[in-house]
Amino acid sequence: MKKSTPVRRTLSHKFIEFIPEQLQEGVLYVSTTYATAAHLCFCGCGREVVTPLSPTDWKLTFNGETISLSPSIGNWSFPCRSHYWIEDNCVHWCGEMPQKAIDAGRVRDRLLKATYFGDRRLPNGAQPVQLAAVPAQSEASNSRDVFENGDRDGWFARRTAWFRAQI
Repeated sequence: MKKSTPVRRTLSHKFIEFIPEQLQEGVLYVSTTYATAAHLCFCGCGREVVTPLSPTDWKLTFNGETISLSPSIGNWSFPCRSHYWIEDNCVHWCGEMPQKAIDAGRVRDRLLKATYFGDRRLPNGAQPVQLAAVPAQSEASNSRDVFENGDRDGWFARRTAWFRAQI
């Protein structure tokens, strides 16, 4: 069952060495030692969300006061299926994504990992040229306009490509 989600919510962050066994709601824990961030899902379902920090996973930005994580966090395997961005200690909620877009994002992630780590056994017979098929940052349109026009698959691919290009 999908819970209603707030438009925006603030959070706090803690830099720690080890992720605690009991996470506090509304806190993003960051272990630079183990290149991992963790928090309880911001929808309130209580599930633990772990985001590995690496060139092919999530990127953490700390500006001295606030934390941002990119790309977005899509909890597709959770019953809540929540989807949000963490930017400047704020949670920005995204709309639901169709399964086709989720699957495409997973394939793209596997392609990025295979390319980054030099794995020649690309998933599902995919070719490296598929990475170039995603529009560049300059071609990406405003995400609100895209969602209102129903182009979720294209928006997700463009947003992911833009954030990957920032790494």
